[in-house]
Amino acid sequence: MTLELKQVSKSVGAETHLYPLDLKLATGGINVLLGPTQAGKTSLMRIIAGLDKPDRGSVLVDGKDVTGVGVRERNLAMVYQQFINYPGLSVYENIASPLRLKKLPQQEIHQRVTEIAEKLHIAHLLQRLPGELSGGQQQRTALARALIKRAPLVLLDEPLVNLDYKLREELRSELISLFTNGDTTVVYATTEPQEALLLGGHTAVMHAGRLLQFGPTLQLFNAPASTEVAAIFNDPPMNMLAATASANGSVTLDDGSVLTVAGRHLALAAGQRCQVGVRCNDVRLKAHKGAGVTLVCTVGLAELSGSETYLHLRHGSAALVAQLPGVHALEIDSTVQVHIDAAQIFLFDTEGRLLSAPHGD
Repeated sequence: MTLELKQVSKSVGAETHLYPLDLKLATGGINVLLGPTQAGKTSLMRIIAGLDKPDRGSVLVDGKDVTGVGVRERNLAMVYQQFINYPGLSVYENIASPLRLKKLPQQEIHQRVTEIAEKLHIAHLLQRLPGELSGGQQQRTALARALIKRAPLVLLDEPLVNLDYKLREELRSELISLFTNGDTTVVYATTEPQEALLLGGHTAVMHAGRLLQFGPTLQLFNAPASTEVAAIFNDPPMNMLAATASANGSVTLDDGSVLTVAGRHLALAAGQRCQVGVRCNDVRLKAHKGAGVTLVCTVGLAELSGSETYLHLRHGSAALVAQLPGVHALEIDSTVQVHIDAAQIFLFDTEGRLLSAPHGD
């Protein structure tokens, strides 16, 4: 099934939820909607589902305009972050309910309920009521009820956000395996860039009602089109340092440090201002092989996170975050030297547009 949105926009009163956007989903794969809260992900998903009608634009399914066609007349399944189950029905009957509405034969219903319950590891819970289940088990039940429809389009609006970390990892892996056959087009909304990378497929990066970039997930991660995309697709956000282009294939940071970027197509004239982007995990305490710069920084905060340390640093007027493996108990206001490898930097112009990425221009 193909799904395409053309110049779709949505406002509620004076508030714009979606600015005009074009989006053609990758058919038979996972399409992630990535963005912070109020980016427009749920508004877009509701229009795709037929729950809301756009102010302008059209929604095309297999080339047919279905704008304004209600959700009941569309062949899709939905799961929200707040899982919903019928409290008076057993897990079995909750899962079977969409098939009973279609009046399918009991033998087929039983076969499909058993099959999806086994895939989601809840076959042993089929005779229980939802109130007897854990949060993770209830979400699996809601997922099973949606997936048993075998709809060609499945919409998942942050379906794992209310679960603990271990359950999220487990269910995410199960969802990926369920959608590998290419029969289903999946739209999956999340605020977490790491989740987008784990899901793979294609990603649409959204912010404040605008679609910033869409494409294969790894491609967007390796070459974010703008500083906005880079900030959203990195957690913590990518560090940005002001710089000036030089004539000899290098850029000079405002403190005078020089980063050699020879061999890259920069499209910058000597003296032109730009921005150097570096991911937090590429800010090192020790220099590695290759060209780079060492910056003397002041420690503002050292956040210990199990096997990692997040150092919040100040270098002149610039703020940086270093994501370091291991535990580094550094005192506030102490001085530390960090190294940035020239081969790992991104270059953006002053308008925030990508000029050069480490993995190719």
